[in-house]
Amino acid sequence: MSDRKSCVVPNGQKGLVSTGELFTRHSASPILTADAWPYPAHAVFNAAAAQVNGETLLLVRVEDYRGLSHLTVARSKNGVDQWRIDAEPTFPPSPDKFPEEIWGIEDPRVTWHEELKCWSVVYAAYSHYGPLVSLATTEDFVTFKRLGAVLPPEDKDAALFPHRMNGRWAMLHRPVPANSRIGAHIWMSYSPDLIHWGGHKIVLSAREGGWWDAHKIGLSAPPLETPKGWLVLYHRVRNTAAGCIYRLGLALLSLQDPSQVLQRSEEWIFGPRECYETTGDVGNVVFPCGWILQGDDIRLYYGGADSCVCLATGKLSDLLDWLEHQPQGRSYRHMMDRLASRRT
Repeated sequence: MSDRKSCVVPNGQKGLVSTGELFTRHSASPILTADAWPYPAHAVFNAAAAQVNGETLLLVRVEDYRGLSHLTVARSKNGVDQWRIDAEPTFPPSPDKFPEEIWGIEDPRVTWHEELKCWSVVYAAYSHYGPLVSLATTEDFVTFKRLGAVLPPEDKDAALFPHRMNGRWAMLHRPVPANSRIGAHIWMSYSPDLIHWGGHKIVLSAREGGWWDAHKIGLSAPPLETPKGWLVLYHRVRNTAAGCIYRLGLALLSLQDPSQVLQRSEEWIFGPRECYETTGDVGNVVFPCGWILQGDDIRLYYGGADSCVCLATGKLSDLLDWLEHQPQGRSYRHMMDRLASRRT
């Protein structure tokens, strides 16, 4: 994997490719690979991201040679290079006490909660029964308190909002129905205590037909609070004759009631094109589990082809301005009204 970032891209140049996308790939990508890991690992990818004590901290999904995953912390002063990686798994599965983790833990999202003075780690626990949403908390990313499974399978791609909504915690997640023809959508659920969840409702529906985000979508990075609303980055899995393609889109939710969609992109804004995104264990995948906002600057950390950790950058103001000019207001509300009437 170490030679991927020097591969020749379609325009014949090495490194950065000029695109019409809203994020720019960092020239150092991929920034983390299994080759640089301090212990044997097959692949490293899909990292949660946080700013902790003046450093960038990534909670990285690490797949071992059995095919099972655990989570390990990597730290960097600039969030780009000179990573200090824990010498052994930071957060391994605990199947003896939590049997839902017997086949590993995957794809974490982390959120700081000022009220609780801790971080939440929402992740997918995997077992015979499929993936489900599990939750832990930590104050230092050294010790963790597991709350266990909080939603039944099959469910994943989950993250918490940083503070309560009308006295309740809120979480976005993506259940998958047994009937695949129904499609998979992004839901919101509420809890008084982070353990018992209810009030389930669809927030973002997958579109139908030939749209880039038809049939199956899921949350990417945790929702980002902005003056204009909660910025949501989501992905779509598109099935083609050549296999799946993962691409990213944006939506904006109401600050007061994030179950209300204010705007949604009609176009995807980031997709696989570099060789470290198109070639790997699962080709044609860009999969972010974390982003960091500093001022107007966003650093997006994402998994490339389920094999490495990559970095792209963007501007919050550009994302919000682009969303504001999307022609999605009336047409999206009409689609949601039509879907709601169909379900009733």
